[in-house]
Amino acid sequence: MTEATTLAAAAGSPDPKVGLRAVLALRRLLERLEAIQVANAREQGWSWQAIAQALEVSRQAVHQKHNRRTR
Repeated sequence: MTEATTLAAAAGSPDPKVGLRAVLALRRLLERLEAIQVANAREQGWSWQAIAQALEVSRQAVHQKHNRRTR
């Protein structure tokens, strides 16, 4: 099992302590993956608008969140 699969299974735990810790870990993993892919897209010449559309958020939101990370 991968880390993500293990965390997803734990997120469904009936024990709130286990479930909530798994949700936190998944949220952190998701943030890292998003940052990696946004940086990848920018390196390949994607516009902030194209990235925003792919993530289904506004251009302003994705630019504000990731612009400082890709400099």
